[in-house]
Amino acid sequence: MTCAIIDDEPLAAELLASYAQKTAFLNLIGTYNSAIEAMREIRNNPVDLIFLDIQMPELSGLEFATILSPKTMIVFTTAFDRYAVDSYKVNTIDYLLKPISYEAFLHAANKAQKAYETANATQMAQATQDRFIYVKSEYKLVRVFLDDILYIEGLKDYVKIHVCTPQKKVLCLMNMKTLEDYLPQPEFLRVHRSFIVHMPKADIIDRLRIVFGDNYIPISDSYKDTVQQYISEHTLG
Repeated sequence: MTCAIIDDEPLAAELLASYAQKTAFLNLIGTYNSAIEAMREIRNNPVDLIFLDIQMPELSGLEFATILSPKTMIVFTTAFDRYAVDSYKVNTIDYLLKPISYEAFLHAANKAQKAYETANATQMAQATQDRFIYVKSEYKLVRVFLDDILYIEGLKDYVKIHVCTPQKKVLCLMNMKTLEDYLPQPEFLRVHRSFIVHMPKADIIDRLRIVFGDNYIPISDSYKDTVQQYISEHTLG
């Protein structure tokens, strides 16, 4: 899971960051000392989980939580227990009182991971069943059939969905991880930081490249083992 830490106390933020960095299933995207500082980046690049202080200047953690995506899970971190009831009015996974031990942090992170896995399993089952998704493209919702997708290309804050219909490409404001989490796996595999491939559509795999006509999709070292496992499971002889 991707996560971020927001706390106006630098020492508290550093401690939580050290906890996140030694937790294998967490990918720390950023550490911020105010909700204002975090707002733009997290809005453009949503994370799965935020460890969020409540008492902060300008914009409190409770106020910030109300403008986040409903899919963003929150673990509140605070020195005060009086906010506990209010915290559960938003998408709260846990409520940690400072000073926070690694044991308490890990317990909250594990709860978030279970919720994350359950939500993803539900999304993937729905996508697999319906075989289409809607994406925002040029201020419209465009339906894309999963069976038409060849591969998906990441372009900073946008993704380009390459399809095998006359429409050819669909450009939408979204990050790669959102699509990766939603699409059924291993049918759709991340093969590179910038590419997700619809593996049943991959006619030719040439060493560390997947070939679609004149286009060559690189397979990076980070994803090589996952791709090789998929290939091995579908190879005869």
